[in-house]
Parts: sequence; C-alpha cells; structure tokens
Amino acid sequence: MQIKKAGVALLGLGVVGGGTYQILRDKREMIMRNDGVDIQVVSVLERNADRVRELGIDGALVAGGIDEIINNPKVDIVAEFFGGVEPAKTFLIKALLAGKSIVTANKEMFSKCWSELEQAAKQGGGGLYFEASCVGGVPVIRAITDSMQANRVLSLKGIVNGTTNYILTKMSDEGADYATCLKEAQKLGYAEADPTADVEGYDATYKNSILSSLAYRRRVPVDRIYREGIKDVDVKDIAYGKELGYTLKLLAVSKLRDGKIEARVHPAFLPDSHPLSFVKGSFNALFLQGDSVDDVMFYGRGAGALPTGSAIVSDIVFAARQCEHRRFDFETDGEPAEFTEDFSSEYYLRFDVKSDCGTLEKVAGAMRKNNVSLKSVLQKSEDTLVFVTHEVKESVVRKAIGEAEQLSGVDRVAAIIRIEE
Repeated sequence: MQIKKAGVALLGLGVVGGGTYQILRDKREMIMRNDGVDIQVVSVLERNADRVRELGIDGALVAGGIDEIINNPKVDIVAEFFGGVEPAKTFLIKALLAGKSIVTANKEMFSKCWSELEQAAKQGGGGLYFEASCVGGVPVIRAITDSMQANRVLSLKGIVNGTTNYILTKMSDEGADYATCLKEAQKLGYAEADPTADVEGYDATYKNSILSSLAYRRRVPVDRIYREGIKDVDVKDIAYGKELGYTLKLLAVSKLRDGKIEARVHPAFLPDSHPLSFVKGSFNALFLQGDSVDDVMFYGRGAGALPTGSAIVSDIVFAARQCEHRRFDFETDGEPAEFTEDFSSEYYLRFDVKSDCGTLEKVAGAMRKNNVSLKSVLQKSEDTLVFVTHEVKESVVRKAIGEAEQLSGVDRVAAIIRIEE
C-alpha cells in the first residue's frame, strides 16, 4: 500500500483540540496501517504555553499567527477548535482560499456562514469537512450524505444537545425542578456558566440547520427554524406527561411535507415506546425516516474531548484520502427551498382555572368551536385542566387557546407542549 502523507494544523488546543491531538498522536500508526495515510501535526495555533507543554507538543510547531500556518507548505488540512463565528470564519476562509482543506466542529459558525465557506472552498480547491459539528462523536453527517442515496429523507428528529437532555432526564427521574437540575449540570461540567446557547435551544438550532440542509439537499437557514428552549419547563408537566405515557425531550425536528420544509427546536413529548425516549443523560441521538429504508437511529456521546475528537480525526483522514472534494452549493444546485411555519402536531395543553363548575366544558367548547379535536381530557385538580389534542395546525390551536384564555374561570394557559409520535 502506498502511504499518502498529510500535514495538519490545529487551531486551538482546548478540550476538543487537545483530544484531537492525542488521537492523532496515539493512533498514527493504526491510521497509517488501516487507511494508508500518514497524518502528522505540523503546526498549532495556541497562546497558552502551559497547554502546549501539557500535551507534549514540540514548541517549534507553535505558529505565531494564522498567516504563518496559511503560508506553511507542509499544512494540507486546518482543523479549527475556537468556537463562535470570529475569528474562526476569517481564519478558515483564509485557509480555504490558500487551497487547504478545513475541518471544524463549530456548528454556530458553520451553520451561519456555510455559503461563504463553500464559495471559498470552491475557489481555493480545498475541502470542507464538518462531521463533528452535529452530535459529537456520532457519525451522522456522512451517514446522511454517503449512506442514504437510495432515499428521499422525509423527516428527522434528534436529541442533539447533551446539556438539555441531562437536565430533562434528571427532572424526569428525580422530580427536581429546572433550576436545581441546571446547577447540577453546571457542577458536573455538562452546562456552561452561561448556559444560554444550550437551554434556549440555539445550539440545537445550529445543528438542525446543518442536518436538515443535508437531509433535504436544500439550504435551511438558522433564521427559518422555530426555536423554543427548556427554561420554562415545569416538572409537573413532566409528571403529567408520564401519566399519559409520554417522555419530554428537547427535540430538533424537521420534515419535508408536500415539497415544503418545516424545521423547529422545542421541548416535545414522545411516546414512551419511541426509541428517542430511551436516550438519557448527556447522550445524543438522531432518528431519520427515509422513503426506502424507513426508520434509522444513530446514538452515542454528543460531546467530550475524545468522542468529538474521534469525529474530527475521521474527517481529517477522510479529507486526506480525497482526490476530489464534495461541494454543497445549495445556492445554485437543486431545488430552491420552500418553508412552512404553520406546522401540524398534537398538543399537550395545561390550563390553570378557578375552581368553579363548568370551566372544563367551556374550554372544551372553545376547542370544538375552532375544530381542535381532543384526544384526552384530564382534570388533575380543582384548578388544573390538561388536554391532549389530535393533530392540528399551529395557527388553529393558537387561535383556540387565545379564545379559551378569555373565558371566565380560566386564569392562564400554563403549558403548551407539542407531541411527536
């Protein structure tokens, strides 16, 4: 076997960057033997000298800036670990224009700047690789792009954020409230000191944008995805959902219906029998439906130094072996995307009501008047009503809820949770 050599530059040696370096160092011989590629780290960009020494990296490999890496003829592939849009975007576009391939796990930057990166890659001739941007170490990107050719992807549902899945699992298993579970997640390192990106659903929205664009071969921008986080989830709704046979998860959902794409991120109830209901703690999973293969699920660690590093290294090896790099030019190739924001779902609705007679019938009447069919009705206490609807459009159920809120005897709609079968 002829061995192909590839030089790699690592931009940042944080948790994932350090994990990637360790894998490339420790698995170099195995990769050479199995894949015929000799991957060598030839440059790093890292200001923390202690981190460089901790990883045992030769100080001579530390670059003084991005231009030194761009102008280094030994660098074939640039792997970025900064996070955020800048300076990652600027650095990677420079690398692409110089003809180098890039590898990134940066879902925010990639989902927002994909078209610019693609154009730079096309101009420079390098490749654009992003397996680690979604679902950590679980190999979902190439599964969608290289293993689903016989399918038109009809829908995807994913638990793609480990922080929120840990919090909701703990709320469900222990009956603890959101604030308590968030603090525990922060203590264990599952949540950042500022958890906004995770708990408000931004992280899952970036991943949904990438996954849906690949699944439907049409660009699904971040700003076309409905987003709702978990900070307002009440543990009592999780408990009532259990009684009804449901498990609550923060889901990234997208569907292709009648040629239009609906894409959303929000808490959702799943039947207890659904495979995603069994995904607990910080684990992630993606559930795909194809018109030929039917249902497929990918499951595993969604974050961490070595799991994410595993996906990064996979991309590095894959990029090094390519003679021609794949392009995803959604702006000019394929059908233009059409979107719908008035999606259909079943709904769980909880009303806080005054403890007088007739309120249940009044609310049920408002639902019937607006053609919202009820699947089940529960009076949990004198002041709590729970309704589960059949599938209905978002606009219709919102109108019915608005009318119900005006009824005497109704204090407020305390919870609106969509149900995914």
